[in-house]
Amino acid sequence: MRRLKWAKEYIEKSEDVIMNPNEYKGKWSSFLNRERIHVEIGSGKGDYWIGMAALYPESGWIGVEKNESACALSLRKVEETRENVKFIYGDASVIDEWFADGEIDVIHLNFSDPWPKRRTSKRRLSNERFIKKYLDILKEDGEIRMKTDNRKLFEYSIIEFQNNGFELIEIDLDFRSEQHDEDVITEYESKFMELGPIYRAIWKRRA
Repeated sequence: MRRLKWAKEYIEKSEDVIMNPNEYKGKWSSFLNRERIHVEIGSGKGDYWIGMAALYPESGWIGVEKNESACALSLRKVEETRENVKFIYGDASVIDEWFADGEIDVIHLNFSDPWPKRRTSKRRLSNERFIKKYLDILKEDGEIRMKTDNRKLFEYSIIEFQNNGFELIEIDLDFRSEQHDEDVITEYESKFMELGPIYRAIWKRRA
């Protein structure tokens, strides 16, 4: 997306963004005053993060995005500062520096960049170098929930999670063929729904 000149200043002034997330490591539940914590990695323009936080106010929702302009657009959509919503402007490659072992209940991966070339596969959010970090920060019964329109990324992810400590508990090869009121549909997802199926899977940490 094009760079927004006002993005940096907007982020710095926002009450919803956490500039130094490592300071809250091990304290997120008390900070958000919520027992259950969800993290969306790659929140983009924020529609899912904001929508799900409104749908499930009893949980804490943390969006993560490294693109400055996308981050600013997300924050601008938050109509009022809510206790259960925060945003991290940063790169999830250091996510284990932000969250303590067993601190997170659910990690959401929505329409992540597929990085289709083999030489860039390590950048995929479902690559084993990320998965090992997810294992650390998730609770014993913690989940990964993934949606994508990219079949090759989906197939790759099924194998990576299976080989790195997770058990597949739910899979859907055409998730939006039925109505799912429990899961927010963003404008971004709607565009993909017009082009083909949405793939969805849920994994749990293997006992």
